[in-house]
Amino acid sequence: MTDGDEDDNGQRQAALIVRPQGAGQNLLERLSLEFYKLTWRTPLHSGRLTGKVPMRLLAVPNDPLKGDAARGQALRMGKFHYQGFEQAFDGLDYDKLALQPSLTDYIHRFDWLRDLSAATNRGEGAPVAAQIADAWLLANGMKTREPAWRVDNCAWRLMNMAAGSPFLLSSADPIYRARVINHFARVARHLDQTAPRAQSHFGKTVGWAGVVAASLLLPEGKVRRAVGENGLAESLRATIFRDGGVVSRSPVQLMELIGLLSLLKQCYAARSEIVPAFLLEALGRAVPALLGLTHADGGLGAWQGSAHMGAEHIDALVAASEVRARPHRQALDWGYQRVSAGKSVLLLDAGPPPLARQSASGCASTLAFELSHGGQRVIVNCGGAALVGATIPAALARGLRTTAAHSTLCVNDTNSTAILPGGQLGKGVVEVGLERRDIDQATRIEASHDGYVRTYGYSHTRLLILRSDGMDLRGEDTLLPRDKPKEGVPVHIRFHLGPEIEIVASDSPQAVFLRMANGSNWAFMASDGQLSVDDSLWVDQNGRPHPTRQLVITSDTGTGGLTIGWQLRHLG
Repeated sequence: MTDGDEDDNGQRQAALIVRPQGAGQNLLERLSLEFYKLTWRTPLHSGRLTGKVPMRLLAVPNDPLKGDAARGQALRMGKFHYQGFEQAFDGLDYDKLALQPSLTDYIHRFDWLRDLSAATNRGEGAPVAAQIADAWLLANGMKTREPAWRVDNCAWRLMNMAAGSPFLLSSADPIYRARVINHFARVARHLDQTAPRAQSHFGKTVGWAGVVAASLLLPEGKVRRAVGENGLAESLRATIFRDGGVVSRSPVQLMELIGLLSLLKQCYAARSEIVPAFLLEALGRAVPALLGLTHADGGLGAWQGSAHMGAEHIDALVAASEVRARPHRQALDWGYQRVSAGKSVLLLDAGPPPLARQSASGCASTLAFELSHGGQRVIVNCGGAALVGATIPAALARGLRTTAAHSTLCVNDTNSTAILPGGQLGKGVVEVGLERRDIDQATRIEASHDGYVRTYGYSHTRLLILRSDGMDLRGEDTLLPRDKPKEGVPVHIRFHLGPEIEIVASDSPQAVFLRMANGSNWAFMASDGQLSVDDSLWVDQNGRPHPTRQLVITSDTGTGGLTIGWQLRHLG
């Protein structure tokens, strides 16, 4: 589309052209920008922040992210509804906002504006938006305290308010309108100071994105943009692996990053400005990494705290990014493997857990796998550890992070990577070995980790062979003696089943039949150990746990370690 072309709605759209940054700048401008960067965190910069340029919003970015109409309808009825929580506006103390963290951030970020716009038009939604925004601003607008003024909440609030400004600024009350406009300036100044000091790489990325958005949407933004783009480029290099995954290894965080950069890209479009190449390149890497964790039905698997998500949520996010890409087959830095065979998709966690400082909900899930066939999730992980809320209390969330909550081997009910009392990940898996190759009519993956060497003297090796038609998965789990191995230690290999799977007993105690909701049948067989059935659960994208079952192979370590083979075969 060229500059001045019209879209299907007849609206003018500006072309997004990638050109080298700094083209056309004269020497004086470049020297001025360099001087500004040098004084960015000095008293000189604080003096600039009190300038007398009239404050106004220069443009309204199009919001590419999809709102939730059901949550929007709840807002029209006078209440917030988020991840199982409900909170009426009446009597809500915005000054303290003593709510669950997820709902608190939802309010502080003004994410609710997107949901409101998905549920109603401006005429009906603007009074609701003004009611919430004015109450929030009176309580929090002049008090720079966390969590309202935490760097990520500030950055999202600035961009969400800009995209939702038609709803926010429809009021005829000049005092309220001035309060909204002035808040943009206060948030921008706050981000100038806090973005470089964020605690994590991801936090810095979100903060710098807010700085760049402010530079595009508010007056006198040229020098702010220069510093912001430099900061954002640097933080993205630290946040995203070369293969597009984020250092927290969390799909939920990667989805937030894709949404953030997609909205920021629209800020450039609103000003008919050139989108920096580094931003487009980051999006171009992130989207295929996310798609690499999708199943045969297009939905997301449950990894590092994420829940099972439907395809519509992923499709909407990818559409917002405007990136067309194929899923990654293997992402060595990101740490995940994907095998697509016929109607089946196999996903494997083949990386060590994230560093404790980069993830608040990291899981001890090394060598866990998931398998889907068509629209049916066959083997899954429980998921949902990051969705603490009304239906996922903190104690359950902690349990969902354990090795036992994932489809892998667990020694003596001990996590392969420790989860400390404070919630951080401790010692455990350091090295993960991986070998993947195509063999005759199949894909073979062999992976290993050292998470049990220190405590029990064994390394865990998992072999997976998926036939090219996707109808047969063969596996073998081995504990190899490494350093003073302990004998007689109980071992459990867990296979958490997907939703609506009926377990049917067979004539052999080492085998069961699995009847899927669509009427198809699979057989599961174990070579050794004792096969049993136990209760389990899986968590959906709204943070709701659903009951299911799990197959468990139980055995004990012996003199030479332990090897157990198993097979999952489609019967028709």
